[in-house]
Amino acid sequence: MIQKIIFTFLLTIPIIQAQEIINFKSANPFSFNDVITDFSNQEEQDVSGILRLPDNIDNKIVPLVIGVAGSKGWGEHHLEYLKLYRDMGIATFELQSFKSRDVSSTVGTQVEVTHAMMILDSYRALEVLSNHPNIDIDNVAITGWSLGGGVSLFSGWLPLKKAIGIDLTFAAHLPIYPPCFVVPELLDFTDSPIHILIGELDNWVPAAACVDLVSELQDIGTNIDITVYEGAHHSFDRSTPVVKVDDAYSFTDCRLKMDAEGSVLMNYWNVPMTSPWLQKIGMYFCAERGPFMGGHPKSKEKSHLFASEFMKKHLLD
Repeated sequence: MIQKIIFTFLLTIPIIQAQEIINFKSANPFSFNDVITDFSNQEEQDVSGILRLPDNIDNKIVPLVIGVAGSKGWGEHHLEYLKLYRDMGIATFELQSFKSRDVSSTVGTQVEVTHAMMILDSYRALEVLSNHPNIDIDNVAITGWSLGGGVSLFSGWLPLKKAIGIDLTFAAHLPIYPPCFVVPELLDFTDSPIHILIGELDNWVPAAACVDLVSELQDIGTNIDITVYEGAHHSFDRSTPVVKVDDAYSFTDCRLKMDAEGSVLMNYWNVPMTSPWLQKIGMYFCAERGPFMGGHPKSKEKSHLFASEFMKKHLLD
């Protein structure tokens, strides 16, 4: 019996050593405008994340991928990518923006946890992880899905990064089916590579908006590209079939502008959507309900392969 207990304990040691809860301070800005114009007055927020190191790294310094979940929180399909990275020798960090704020989902509202909060969380995590003995802070990428894809994309928007006041930079950005329907007045993005993966049939966040944004940014020399998977819906990397999500927003017909101070403007009136109720009004005039989401096996396989090659190229080579 004692031998069995000792053996079980020894088996658990590598698991405990490979996982670490990282706690840090962030804040709760509702919008990018709150960060750019009123950053010092934002409510402080305790946030955490889960750092997982590759097996058998000993005292090595390794690259890192920070992952940011979508509006439904962390799912198995997200974690599959992170395991791929760890198998390549890259550490991963699961940002817990929702759990830290006692929120399980923002589907249908998109106001409880916002892009601004999660981007700030991402940079605060980057700061605290810069002191970790196993992390190569010059080789940290950020990836995310849906809402988290927007975090991965707009964490590269330099007016916001400058307002946060951080010198550290993500080495690469991999947004997966992100919202691209908000176009900044200032197309001032990072020099680090950005690559978007999205499904052709996505009617939660439209692929056409991402294609248009990438084209605009490429025209001014931004290091950005896009892959559109034929026949794929939103969350094409799930293992579950395509279903309609009745209470979720469909942003297919939304095309919004963002001014230089980070305010997203309503269509027609150009009223800044700087509060939850103003955002709800703005969504009423362009968004519908009932987008589809679900797996597309061929696209999932292709996205896993692309993600692995992308991180290898930018973090390991």
